[in-house]
Amino acid sequence: MNAHCLRCGRPFRSPKTDLYGRRCASRLRAAASVTRLDDYSEAQIAKAREAIEQGGVIATRRPRLWTAVSSDGSTTYLAAREACTCPAGARGVRCYHRAAVAILTTARTLRAA
Repeated sequence: MNAHCLRCGRPFRSPKTDLYGRRCASRLRAAASVTRLDDYSEAQIAKAREAIEQGGVIATRRPRLWTAVSSDGSTTYLAAREACTCPAGARGVRCYHRAAVAILTTARTLRAA
């Protein structure tokens, strides 16, 4: 079975257990440090980074829309930078899914690090 980078879809050249290739992982780290997340708590930012590292936030075919897995792994939600279908998002509260999407969309705009 060939493994592929979860961000760009390129196949790994050697067997890996990582979800992201070296360059994409570098972009994600850079994006996490430059993305403005002032409206989120430290706990939300930590959960967003964990969700990204575990592959819990995946791009859909629709632009600016992502599938996010709940923290217990039982439910998926649609998330964008502006809104999320999770219970917190439905109440208009900023959730960690939106923070993760903000980091991932920033990573798309960064040049190769």
